[in-house]
Amino acid sequence: MSKPDKNTLRLIFPQWQGGDNPPYYLGSRLLAWLAPPSHGPVEEVPVDAPTDTPLPLENDMRGRSVLVKQIKAAQAIIARHQPRSIAVLGGDCLVSLAPFAWLAEHYGDKLGVLWIDTHPDVQTPEQYKNAHAHVLGALMGHGDPDLTNAVKQPIAAKNVMIAGIHDPLPYETRFIAEHGIRTCSPQQVREGAQPVMQWLNDSGIEVLAIHLDLDVLDPHNFRSLLFAKPGRGKHDFGDVAEGKLNIPDVLKLVGEVMTEKQVVGMTIAEHMPWDALNLQQMMQQLPLLGA
Repeated sequence: MSKPDKNTLRLIFPQWQGGDNPPYYLGSRLLAWLAPPSHGPVEEVPVDAPTDTPLPLENDMRGRSVLVKQIKAAQAIIARHQPRSIAVLGGDCLVSLAPFAWLAEHYGDKLGVLWIDTHPDVQTPEQYKNAHAHVLGALMGHGDPDLTNAVKQPIAAKNVMIAGIHDPLPYETRFIAEHGIRTCSPQQVREGAQPVMQWLNDSGIEVLAIHLDLDVLDPHNFRSLLFAKPGRGKHDFGDVAEGKLNIPDVLKLVGEVMTEKQVVGMTIAEHMPWDALNLQQMMQQLPLLGA
């Protein structure tokens, strides 16, 4: 029911500026290489490769101008194809903004969004300067105008479920409570994800877009994550929540929702291939290979 077909646009989107984290560029390209062959069109959103030049802070958002440029480029590609479904290989979490906004416009209130993530991504520049943490809020019509302007039909809170979340920050907790967004903890996911299945029954949605931030996975068991950085210190990432799920947990959850609803959107984001990155950097310094 949700298998890729000729009407599924595969979007390779190696955006790294939303998280101000250059390795996401390589992470997206490796996802594109690892993914099964596409049965439909494949496009890549133009993204400049990382350089040693620092990403500027522009009106409280890191890399604002280049992010707006990339959002518009993604929108143009999607509009040209007019797809019924979209698969996105990112890049940081902001890669879901243009594709999910398109699906919301196309399907209206029939679309639900299952956000599989340790973090809700509902902050604004006031709380955090990197836009990858703003994307779900923007899809709901809240946050910075340069992001919300890309969303012609905001997604209603009743059509959103966040699965795998735990220990949100105070602002995130208030946002979730004020908007009545349903959530499902890692333990609940492992126990059968009943809150997700109940949401599918209650919401009235007919089709589903799934955003999978790989940070939802346990960094002790899946190593290609920001939080699995080799040699990291205990407090290196500001003590924000880290993933507690494993790949079988995620696959079981996705499999269960697919029995209930058709999936028309699928994003994989924030692949951080530390070993590949370190090997790439080593090869650049070896004789007959690098400079």
